[in-house]
Amino acid sequence: MTEQFPGAVLDTLDAAGDRPVFEHAGREVSGDRLLGMVRRAVNGLRQRGAGPGDGVAMLLGADPGAFAAIIAAHVVGARVVGVRPGLTASQRDHLLRGAEVTVADRSDGSGNTRNGPVLALDDLLASADDGVRPRVLARPGDVARLLHTSGSTGLPKACAQTYAAMTASWVHRPDTWPPAVRELAGRLDRFLVFGTLASQVMMEYGLLTLAAGGTLVTADPSNFPDALVRHRATASVVTAARLTKLLAAQRESPVDLGGLRALMVSGSPLEPGRLREAAAVLGPVVFHGYGQTETGMISMATPEEPAGSLGVPPVELEVRDPSGRPVPHGTDGELFVRTPSQSSGYWQEPALTAEVFRDGWVRTRDLGRLDASGRLWLTGRIRDVIIVNANVHYAGPVERLLAAHPSVAEAYVVAVPDDSTGEAVHAFVVPEAGHTPELAELRALVTTGLGEACAPTRLTLIEEVPLTAAGKPDKRSLAGGG
Repeated sequence: MTEQFPGAVLDTLDAAGDRPVFEHAGREVSGDRLLGMVRRAVNGLRQRGAGPGDGVAMLLGADPGAFAAIIAAHVVGARVVGVRPGLTASQRDHLLRGAEVTVADRSDGSGNTRNGPVLALDDLLASADDGVRPRVLARPGDVARLLHTSGSTGLPKACAQTYAAMTASWVHRPDTWPPAVRELAGRLDRFLVFGTLASQVMMEYGLLTLAAGGTLVTADPSNFPDALVRHRATASVVTAARLTKLLAAQRESPVDLGGLRALMVSGSPLEPGRLREAAAVLGPVVFHGYGQTETGMISMATPEEPAGSLGVPPVELEVRDPSGRPVPHGTDGELFVRTPSQSSGYWQEPALTAEVFRDGWVRTRDLGRLDASGRLWLTGRIRDVIIVNANVHYAGPVERLLAAHPSVAEAYVVAVPDDSTGEAVHAFVVPEAGHTPELAELRALVTTGLGEACAPTRLTLIEEVPLTAAGKPDKRSLAGGG
């Protein structure tokens, strides 16, 4: 019988022995030492009564101690809640409801939470190390962690992922790696981590790095490209917006990024034009991942994929029409997926769970198609629409067409009230350097490609798109300021 997660992680650290698995604040941490930190954290949590089914919240950064605390909470079988920076006080307190223990970087925890006792990370790691491999108490059907969506529509929703799902994940099991992940794993010699390991993406790429025999290197501050050079990073993860800033910095004042072998773009779609620019400036290093909090990774494009493609999904994926029937390759529809590590539903939200989780499938609410080769192409979001003269038009195709104009670097469209048509398209555009897009040109482009109803009636030039706390384009902010 396979040991539940995080048994495979303990095995990885044990096998690493005296090999450095973390590099933090100029010091190396071996697999043996990190495993000792996990043992101390396990004993500390057990002394405080944390066990299977208990809620343990983590307000932590990205360092060896944070990693040890998170793994330890899984060893005792707890329900782990990660809290990322940038949330409002009400959002943070919403996440921490029901947490029996909160582990925080700060020694007193003041200002972090009003919910329950706060345990300082240093105190947790000061517990005794008995030198014995800790017994994993996780139970397959228990919720292993609550993964929160970005909260761009209000309070974050919590996706409940069981220990069985985490155990089935490909991340820490090299024998199950899909081809794109295997190619990526070979480039993770020194993976730059920053922000917080409470991040689903940062933690999972971190686990992948360890399973691939690489080293996690912490960056504080995480300014790109300086941090990549200073820490000799071969890989890291970025949002599309952060990639845009990195490319601008490299054009204006280039530094030597010859050691960089992989940048994983996560969190939002990457325009084909931006991907081509990244290849020209950085070389063949961009891996474009597609996934959701509810599902984990769905597909990943390697640098060799055609611009805009997300590669061949290694999971079960169906493209369905509005009635729920699968459609042929080449036809757009809504994406439904099944992944080994998908969530079981939304925590304590049965109505929303029934809407999204259907007969073992997850409704992504994304639009896309599979081409004849089985490659995945995204085309929009079900709910990202503009209703013109009572007809629904999706924002995604309009944004992609606008971004294809030579004077446009990035494009975002939102619905605005219109006395004649009910709603109309308002385009927010980041211009290419030295260019000034004109509304008439962009209207003509969209009218030709998609019809007059989709053509923007307003144009606002912006230097950069505002971002949510999760690093995604904040279109609500654009709409409010439009």
